[in-house]
Amino acid sequence: MKMKDKYIEEIFLVFTMVAMVILIFTQVVGRYVFNAAPSWTEELARYIHIWQVWIGASYAIRLRQHIRIEAFTNLFSPFIQKIFETLSIIVWFILALFLAVLGTQLVLSSLKNGQITPAMQIPMWIPFVAIPLGGAGMALRLIQQLWTIWRTSPSNSNKGGNMI
Repeated sequence: MKMKDKYIEEIFLVFTMVAMVILIFTQVVGRYVFNAAPSWTEELARYIHIWQVWIGASYAIRLRQHIRIEAFTNLFSPFIQKIFETLSIIVWFILALFLAVLGTQLVLSSLKNGQITPAMQIPMWIPFVAIPLGGAGMALRLIQQLWTIWRTSPSNSNKGGNMI
């Protein structure tokens, strides 16, 4: 099964990192060379970073790079390890859905209240929308991970690394 969305987070993270470096460089040059820097560059860099954290969480799930302790599960057979992995993914999936739903409620609330950012004067729902998108991205990647765990043979299920 070929994943068509394999590089979506990677592309987003690379472009936003370049944008963030340019913005912060502009802020530093403005502050130390010209003694005046636009305040919007710092704010935009902050909001880009928030997006990177939420989309990066989805990317880390795809790469299976989140922190986990395997000492206990490695004591069991590969089939039991799959059961433990499935249970942990289900719990994580519920958390990701929780983030997506509550993040959507936050976005809708911000949209309703008309809240805007201090420096750029853009609607606050734009930075907030990273939360439900990140939660939905994590949920999608967890479903893909669950699929990968159960389609592999028991001897290959404990290899870790990039499974999707």
